[in-house]
Amino acid sequence: MINILIADDHELIREGLKKILKKEPDMEVMGEASNAQQVFELVKNRKLSIVLLDISMPGPSGLDVLAELRKEYPKLPVLILSMHPEDRFAVRALKAGAAGYVTKDGAVAELVNAIRKVVAGGKYVSPHLAEKLADDLEKSERPLHETLSDREFQVMRMIASGKKTSEIAEELSLSISTVNTYRTRILEKMHMQTNVDLTRYAIENHLIE
Repeated sequence: MINILIADDHELIREGLKKILKKEPDMEVMGEASNAQQVFELVKNRKLSIVLLDISMPGPSGLDVLAELRKEYPKLPVLILSMHPEDRFAVRALKAGAAGYVTKDGAVAELVNAIRKVVAGGKYVSPHLAEKLADDLEKSERPLHETLSDREFQVMRMIASGKKTSEIAEELSLSISTVNTYRTRILEKMHMQTNVDLTRYAIENHLIE
Protein backbone atom coordinates (compact mmCIF):
# COMPACT_ATOMS: atom_id res chain seq x y z
CA MET A 1 0.00 0.00 0.00
CA ILE A 2 1.25 3.49 -0.90
CA ASN A 3 0.78 5.69 2.18
CA ILE A 4 0.45 9.35 1.23
CA LEU A 5 0.69 12.67 3.08
CA ILE A 6 -1.00 15.64 1.36
CA ALA A 7 0.55 18.99 2.31
CA ASP A 8 -1.41 21.95 0.92
CA ASP A 9 -2.90 24.99 2.65
CA HIS A 10 -6.03 24.97 0.46
CA GLU A 11 -8.73 22.66 1.82
CA LEU A 12 -10.44 22.38 -1.57
CA ILE A 13 -7.20 21.17 -3.16
CA ARG A 14 -6.71 18.60 -0.41
CA GLU A 15 -10.28 17.34 -0.81
CA GLY A 16 -9.85 17.08 -4.57
CA LEU A 17 -6.63 15.12 -4.20
CA LYS A 18 -8.21 12.76 -1.67
CA LYS A 19 -11.10 12.09 -4.04
CA ILE A 20 -8.66 11.23 -6.84
CA LEU A 21 -6.46 8.99 -4.70
CA LYS A 22 -9.40 7.20 -3.05
CA LYS A 23 -10.17 5.59 -6.41
CA GLU A 24 -6.78 3.89 -6.46
CA PRO A 25 -6.91 0.54 -4.58
CA ASP A 26 -3.20 0.62 -3.75
CA MET A 27 -3.14 4.16 -2.36
CA GLU A 28 -4.20 5.55 1.01
CA VAL A 29 -4.08 9.12 2.34
CA MET A 30 -2.55 8.84 5.81
CA GLY A 31 -2.71 12.51 6.72
CA GLU A 32 -3.21 16.13 5.68
CA ALA A 33 -1.11 19.18 6.51
CA SER A 34 -1.79 22.85 5.86
CA ASN A 35 1.56 24.22 7.08
CA ALA A 36 5.17 23.20 7.63
CA GLN A 37 4.77 22.36 11.32
CA GLN A 38 1.98 19.88 10.57
CA VAL A 39 4.09 18.31 7.82
CA PHE A 40 6.94 17.53 10.20
CA GLU A 41 4.61 16.27 12.95
CA LEU A 42 2.88 13.86 10.57
CA VAL A 43 6.07 12.66 8.91
CA LYS A 44 7.47 11.89 12.34
CA ASN A 45 4.41 9.97 13.52
CA ARG A 46 3.19 8.17 10.39
CA LYS A 47 4.72 5.48 8.22
CA LEU A 48 4.65 7.22 4.86
CA SER A 49 5.57 6.21 1.33
CA ILE A 50 5.49 9.71 -0.17
CA VAL A 51 4.74 13.37 0.56
CA LEU A 52 2.72 15.46 -1.91
CA LEU A 53 4.00 18.95 -1.13
CA ASP A 54 2.57 22.28 -2.26
CA ILE A 55 5.41 24.61 -3.21
CA SER A 56 3.59 27.76 -2.00
CA MET A 57 2.39 27.15 1.56
CA PRO A 58 2.31 30.04 4.08
CA GLY A 59 5.34 30.48 6.34
CA PRO A 60 8.37 28.44 5.27
CA SER A 61 8.13 27.84 1.54
CA GLY A 62 7.71 24.42 -0.01
CA LEU A 63 11.39 24.53 -0.98
CA ASP A 64 12.37 25.16 2.66
CA VAL A 65 10.19 22.26 3.82
CA LEU A 66 11.64 20.09 1.04
CA ALA A 67 15.20 20.88 2.12
CA GLU A 68 14.42 19.97 5.73
CA LEU A 69 12.67 16.75 4.74
CA ARG A 70 15.59 15.73 2.55
CA LYS A 71 17.95 16.30 5.46
CA GLU A 72 15.87 14.50 8.11
CA TYR A 73 14.25 11.79 5.96
CA PRO A 74 16.49 11.27 2.91
CA LYS A 75 14.69 8.09 1.85
CA LEU A 76 11.19 9.63 1.88
CA PRO A 77 10.33 10.81 -1.66
CA VAL A 78 8.68 14.21 -2.08
CA LEU A 79 6.52 15.01 -5.10
CA ILE A 80 6.01 18.75 -5.57
CA LEU A 81 2.54 20.07 -6.44
CA SER A 82 2.26 23.57 -7.86
CA MET A 83 -0.07 26.00 -9.57
CA HIS A 84 2.96 27.52 -11.27
CA PRO A 85 4.15 26.48 -14.73
CA GLU A 86 6.67 23.67 -14.36
CA ASP A 87 9.33 25.39 -16.44
CA ARG A 88 9.47 28.17 -13.80
CA PHE A 89 9.85 26.09 -10.65
CA ALA A 90 10.47 22.44 -11.51
CA VAL A 91 14.22 22.67 -12.11
CA ARG A 92 14.72 24.50 -8.81
CA ALA A 93 12.60 21.91 -6.98
CA LEU A 94 14.42 18.97 -8.56
CA LYS A 95 17.81 20.49 -7.71
CA ALA A 96 16.60 20.88 -4.10
CA GLY A 97 15.89 17.16 -3.91
CA ALA A 98 12.30 16.71 -5.09
CA ALA A 99 11.59 13.36 -6.72
CA GLY A 100 9.18 14.94 -9.18
CA TYR A 101 7.02 17.94 -10.07
CA VAL A 102 3.35 17.97 -11.06
CA THR A 103 1.15 20.98 -11.81
CA LYS A 104 -2.23 21.09 -10.08
CA ASP A 105 -4.06 21.55 -13.36
CA GLY A 106 -2.46 18.40 -14.78
CA ALA A 107 -4.42 15.28 -15.66
CA VAL A 108 -5.47 12.85 -12.94
CA ALA A 109 -3.58 10.08 -14.70
CA GLU A 110 -0.40 12.15 -14.59
CA LEU A 111 -0.59 12.54 -10.80
CA VAL A 112 -1.26 8.85 -10.21
CA ASN A 113 1.55 7.81 -12.57
CA ALA A 114 3.92 10.29 -10.96
CA ILE A 115 3.20 8.91 -7.47
CA ARG A 116 3.79 5.31 -8.57
CA LYS A 117 7.01 6.17 -10.40
CA VAL A 118 8.42 8.19 -7.50
CA VAL A 119 7.53 5.58 -4.87
CA ALA A 120 9.26 2.98 -7.03
CA GLY A 121 12.45 5.00 -6.76
CA GLY A 122 12.26 6.96 -10.00
CA LYS A 123 12.02 10.65 -10.86
CA TYR A 124 9.01 12.21 -12.52
CA VAL A 125 8.87 15.09 -14.97
CA SER A 126 6.26 15.58 -17.66
CA PRO A 127 7.19 14.93 -21.30
CA HIS A 128 6.89 18.69 -21.89
CA LEU A 129 9.40 19.48 -19.14
CA ALA A 130 11.75 16.71 -20.25
CA GLU A 131 11.80 18.26 -23.71
CA LYS A 132 12.43 21.71 -22.28
CA LEU A 133 15.29 20.45 -20.10
CA ALA A 134 16.87 18.89 -23.18
CA ASP A 135 16.52 22.20 -25.03
CA ASP A 136 18.01 24.12 -22.11
CA LEU A 137 21.12 21.95 -22.20
CA GLU A 138 21.77 23.35 -25.64
CA LYS A 139 21.46 26.94 -24.43
CA SER A 140 24.14 28.59 -22.37
CA GLU A 141 22.03 31.55 -21.23
CA ARG A 142 19.84 31.00 -18.16
CA PRO A 143 16.81 33.12 -17.18
CA LEU A 144 17.76 35.88 -14.72
CA HIS A 145 15.86 34.32 -11.82
CA GLU A 146 17.87 31.10 -12.19
CA THR A 147 20.94 33.01 -10.99
CA LEU A 148 19.34 33.54 -7.56
CA SER A 149 19.82 31.26 -4.57
CA ASP A 150 16.69 29.58 -3.17
CA ARG A 151 16.40 32.19 -0.40
CA GLU A 152 16.98 35.09 -2.81
CA PHE A 153 14.34 33.60 -5.12
CA GLN A 154 11.89 33.39 -2.22
CA VAL A 155 12.54 36.99 -1.16
CA MET A 156 12.28 38.20 -4.76
CA ARG A 157 8.83 36.60 -5.11
CA MET A 158 7.67 38.16 -1.83
CA ILE A 159 8.89 41.61 -2.91
CA ALA A 160 7.19 41.17 -6.29
CA SER A 161 3.98 40.19 -4.49
CA GLY A 162 3.96 43.59 -2.81
CA LYS A 163 5.08 42.58 0.69
CA LYS A 164 6.90 45.16 2.78
CA THR A 165 10.40 44.57 4.08
CA SER A 166 9.08 44.29 7.64
CA GLU A 167 6.50 41.68 6.57
CA ILE A 168 9.13 39.62 4.77
CA ALA A 169 11.45 39.83 7.76
CA GLU A 170 8.74 38.63 10.13
CA GLU A 171 7.51 35.81 7.89
CA LEU A 172 11.03 34.46 7.26
CA SER A 173 12.34 35.15 10.79
CA LEU A 174 15.04 37.45 9.43
CA SER A 175 16.17 40.93 10.45
CA ILE A 176 15.09 43.88 8.30
CA SER A 177 18.73 44.61 7.46
CA THR A 178 19.18 41.02 6.22
CA VAL A 179 16.12 41.35 3.98
CA ASN A 180 17.50 44.64 2.62
CA THR A 181 20.81 42.88 1.91
CA TYR A 182 18.95 40.16 0.01
CA ARG A 183 17.04 42.83 -1.95
CA THR A 184 20.27 44.60 -2.94
CA ARG A 185 21.84 41.33 -4.02
CA ILE A 186 18.73 40.34 -6.00
CA LEU A 187 18.61 43.66 -7.86
CA GLU A 188 22.32 43.37 -8.69
CA LYS A 189 22.05 39.80 -9.98
CA MET A 190 18.98 40.59 -12.06
CA HIS A 191 20.36 43.91 -13.36
CA MET A 192 17.35 45.85 -12.08
CA GLN A 193 16.85 49.08 -10.17
CA THR A 194 13.53 48.97 -8.35
CA ASN A 195 10.86 46.72 -6.83
CA VAL A 196 8.65 47.68 -9.76
CA ASP A 197 11.18 46.10 -12.12
CA LEU A 198 11.11 42.90 -10.06
CA THR A 199 7.32 42.85 -10.01
CA ARG A 200 7.07 43.32 -13.76
CA TYR A 201 9.61 40.55 -14.37
CA ALA A 202 7.85 38.17 -11.94
CA ILE A 203 4.46 38.76 -13.59
CA GLU A 204 5.82 38.39 -17.12
CA ASN A 205 7.54 35.13 -16.16
CA HIS A 206 4.58 33.75 -14.15
CA LEU A 207 6.58 33.57 -10.93
CA ILE A 208 3.78 34.96 -8.75
CA GLU A 209 0.06 34.20 -8.62
